[in-house]
Amino acid sequence: MSAALRLDEVRLAYEGARGLHTVVDGFSLTLDAGRIGCLLGPSGCGKTTVLRAIAGFEPVRAGSVRLGDRLLSSSTLHLPPEERRVGMMFQEYALFPHLTAAQNVGFGLRKLAHGARQARVAEMLALVGLGDAGGRYPHELSGGQQQRIALARALAPSPALLLLDEPFSNLDAATRERLTVEVREILKAAGQTAVLVTHNEAEAQTMADHVGLMHNGRLTRWTA
Repeated sequence: MSAALRLDEVRLAYEGARGLHTVVDGFSLTLDAGRIGCLLGPSGCGKTTVLRAIAGFEPVRAGSVRLGDRLLSSSTLHLPPEERRVGMMFQEYALFPHLTAAQNVGFGLRKLAHGARQARVAEMLALVGLGDAGGRYPHELSGGQQQRIALARALAPSPALLLLDEPFSNLDAATRERLTVEVREILKAAGQTAVLVTHNEAEAQTMADHVGLMHNGRLTRWTA
């Protein structure tokens, strides 16, 4: 199986009053295509910063980020987010309240012809089990349904990689437990390569094929 994502000795740092403040250092991992990886650790350990660097929202100070055979980031190159074929799903869902579920899912497909866009939206709604909810607005959906619509929207443009930043943290425990299983099944059905960030160990073990433990900006273990 080919490597979809590879980070080699990545260092991430912020400009501060006293110069550069290193947040992540010596970070390396490889994730094969079609697999789900998880970065697990407490708040402030650098896991979300790594996710943002993969997405293109943070510059790489050293090392490199590759997706397939494409170099996305290094100390001398930085592809903008829109050129990376990387999708993101946030804990806030970020659905547009004035758009229906179908319109939300199709938002990133505006370059497609009308018929192709409608077909892709229908396919994605069916994939997440909400084929009959396309005409409903976000406020008419439960939290779990909104999460699945957000997932359908993220998958619709066929990203090479999907990043999920604490996607279940705003849900109650029962819904979170159920959706963790459902989202894994949806990603596997789509053959989607994905990286999840969470501080919840049970969520990580249920959802991911590989779990990476992070501490103080370093990856201390990467396990199957």
